[in-house]
Amino acid sequence: MAKIFLGFAFSFVILFLVNITFVVLSIYALIVGELQTLLRGLEAFELVYFSSSLKWILLADGCWILLALVFMIKRKRYKTDINLHYLRYEPINDPIIAVIIPTYNEELAVEKAVKDYIKQKNVKHVLVIDNHSTDRTVEIAKRCGATVITKESNKGYSHSLAVGLNEALKTNANVIVTTDADGTYDADDIAKMMQYLDNSDMVIGTRQIQVLTEKGNQNSMFLVWGNFFLAKLIQIKYFSLVHMGVVQLTDVGCAYRCIRRSALEKIIDYINDPSIENIIDSPYFLLNIFLIMLLIENNLKIVELPITFKKRIGISKSGVRSKTKAIKFGLHFMWLIISR
Repeated sequence: MAKIFLGFAFSFVILFLVNITFVVLSIYALIVGELQTLLRGLEAFELVYFSSSLKWILLADGCWILLALVFMIKRKRYKTDINLHYLRYEPINDPIIAVIIPTYNEELAVEKAVKDYIKQKNVKHVLVIDNHSTDRTVEIAKRCGATVITKESNKGYSHSLAVGLNEALKTNANVIVTTDADGTYDADDIAKMMQYLDNSDMVIGTRQIQVLTEKGNQNSMFLVWGNFFLAKLIQIKYFSLVHMGVVQLTDVGCAYRCIRRSALEKIIDYINDPSIENIIDSPYFLLNIFLIMLLIENNLKIVELPITFKKRIGISKSGVRSKTKAIKFGLHFMWLIISR
């Protein structure tokens, strides 16, 4: 499936560029190069209309659309097993929650984050995965009651998240929550996410609802639309004609998630597989997107839920406010989606 999707993606990009180029060159020829012909009437338009290049482009477009329709029809029954992909109500009657908080030099925010999550109902474990901070992050987190796992070196966010997921499975928690230490996520939203976990294996937050976001947060318009585009790319990759995809997503970059222990146990070996070290050790937060695809491919159900999103406390370490760096993140995300 990866090769087919990769072929569709590249052929779409090529056809899109060819079409745009032809339109631009045709307009240029009509306005500039064929000014005299324009004065004589419609001959310039006829020149474009009867162009052999146009006919080949239309033929290629038609073939691509036809193949896309065949793909859609073949996907009519994709992931529509009544026992795996439809409504299932399995309440977690006695939830024990472990919260994973990856950190790196978050001394300004970590106290509030740890205290807010510790006081939430059914939260029994708060695991701070420290990415070799050089400030007082570890000291403050321990003082506030968190269990701190300190890494010997800075190996990035994805590595910290992988460490946290493994550490959470060492506890007696049957629900694992992943979040950030920067104060952007509201600990109270756990209760809301837990309701939807009764019908799914993982609940993912979305920061795309304007009335639930604090003005001045770190999600610029560029990041909002970038996350939305990547989310729809995942939906297309796992397209199902019946419900327009086995998952509905708008925000792939949101790190606030809630997952059943049973679901995590099914995929943890994939996360620990040495063959995906390029994802785990990547500085581009690839594990968040990889987890979404991993759950879908293993017939685990995902629900996206609007969450509260606030301004961060302290300075962002990812640097995604820079458009150049945001584009690099986006390109790595996109390559992972279309090539897996």
